[in-house]
Amino acid sequence: MSPDDDGYGNDSGRSNDGYSTLGGTRQTRTRLPDAQGGDGYGPRRPARNSRSLITVLGVVVLLLAAIAFANMGGGGGGNGGDGARGSDAKKAGSAPTAATGTKPVTGKNGSIPSGYAHDEQGAQSAAANYSVALGSADMFDQNRRRAIATAVYAPAVASARQGALDKVYSGEDFLANIGLNADGTAPAGQTFISRSNPVGTKVEKFNGDTASVSVWYSALFGLAGEGSKNPVSESWFTNTFALTWTNGDWKVTDFTQKDGPAPVGRDQAASPAGEMADAVEQFGGFTYAR
Repeated sequence: MSPDDDGYGNDSGRSNDGYSTLGGTRQTRTRLPDAQGGDGYGPRRPARNSRSLITVLGVVVLLLAAIAFANMGGGGGGNGGDGARGSDAKKAGSAPTAATGTKPVTGKNGSIPSGYAHDEQGAQSAAANYSVALGSADMFDQNRRRAIATAVYAPAVASARQGALDKVYSGEDFLANIGLNADGTAPAGQTFISRSNPVGTKVEKFNGDTASVSVWYSALFGLAGEGSKNPVSESWFTNTFALTWTNGDWKVTDFTQKDGPAPVGRDQAASPAGEMADAVEQFGGFTYAR
């Protein structure tokens, strides 16, 4: 469902504001936010029984459906998804995500970076950071969600989508299914985690004042804490953002999401409660991803 000197994106792409990737001297600049507190979750067996697996898959499917509904908008497809790939689409390679040495943005719209360059790199940076903001746990708080939407979306789009976003993220049935209280908070003794971690970006189309940029990222989602019925799990997605240059910055007009590409997972045991609790507390999400 889903991005601070922040980067859900390309110096960070989760989610509603994002990150970015910079280029020139092949140097990567990454800024990290302050650490966030949180609780851990108990040991998880590498292999779940079929009932647990079905439950987890059901929650993930429900979340994706809700995010897609909230962000689909009424105007039809935009430049997202595979449809954005025309004869002018750029081929993937090392160049799209290679750092150029260009300094990251210094502006800030609330907690989200702003003031991106009016070029392809700037569009990639915006998309990456916006994916971070739109995929964050802040989307489950009404005030923060509205601030994200205002910062990430073009003004007319933000205004039109507030109602749909509120409906999805505040629905009692939806919140209950992912283990949250009716007000969007985590149960006592547990910590809600929703983070998008951009891996790379690619320009699908660029026409000066409009752009289509895909962001490949991993997502962490679930409740960390003893007795959690929705333990934190990892998924992989690609969001394709339709961007427009509005009031001196890149803004989202639409985006689509698809699964993967997903790498083969290693045979690693889930971390015990104490280790996960320390990680949640000590490792903050990106504020500027590219």
